[in-house]
Amino acid sequence: MAKTSAIERDKKRRRMAKQYDAKRARLKAIVRDKSKPAEERFEAVLKLAEIPRNASKTRARNRCEVTGRPRGFYRKLKMSRIALRLYGSSGVVPGLIKASW
Repeated sequence: MAKTSAIERDKKRRRMAKQYDAKRARLKAIVRDKSKPAEERFEAVLKLAEIPRNASKTRARNRCEVTGRPRGFYRKLKMSRIALRLYGSSGVVPGLIKASW
């Protein structure tokens, strides 16, 4: 099981990213628009820098919903490889069977 503080930090980052998503998108669109004056684009860059870094979607880490493990993560199932094997062996994941040959 992952540290509770790491899991909570990640949840906080996801909430922040959701909160600032529209503002970040608007400012980034202004920065990318070459038809706007340079001063206006520079102001948008400065405002973008004022937004907390944790408000970026890329700062959030994919974690297993069962254990909180950050590595060996399957996006489709939102589960780590270890939790997937545990639940697959006990028959909780539909359609998943242990291979044997």
